[in-house]
Amino acid sequence: MLANALTLFRLALAPVLVVAVIRQSYPAASVIFFLAVATDFADGNVARRSGSASPRGALFDHAVDAIFCTAGTAALAHAGALPAALPPLIAAAFLQYAADSRILSARGLRASALGRWNGIAYYVIVAIPILRDGLGLSWPGGFWVAMLGWGLVVTTVASILDRARLLFRCLSSRVAS
Repeated sequence: MLANALTLFRLALAPVLVVAVIRQSYPAASVIFFLAVATDFADGNVARRSGSASPRGALFDHAVDAIFCTAGTAALAHAGALPAALPPLIAAAFLQYAADSRILSARGLRASALGRWNGIAYYVIVAIPILRDGLGLSWPGGFWVAMLGWGLVVTTVASILDRARLLFRCLSSRVAS
């Protein structure tokens, strides 16, 4: 119950982050970001310690992570800091992950190594310009942030294609059986 409440709180922070970024209130966006990260770390620990961890709770947690990162990257793309291609790719990668995980693994959600690293990098790419501007730093500059964003576009497409390949192989082997 508490774990889901923490996850819901993170979900509620997503539109607040968007407004803070659009208004260029980066100190506020920094606080919102830290609250989101804190709830992301806490919800899983709380669920495991209370014995309430479940595949449905894990899916909810991952969905909220995807929503938060998609919202954050969309706001930053609107502000010109990140490529506009990144937010829809994050959403597509999550939807693919949620849809094909049951097929690819009988145990529920299954992340690829690249997908797992991308998930972490989505939070990082949201953090970099927000914290840079919230702290009044000049580094890394807009060019480098955009290049990191384009790097994530490439690795997200690679992850989507890799999962599609695995799904095709899995389905082909089922048909052959």
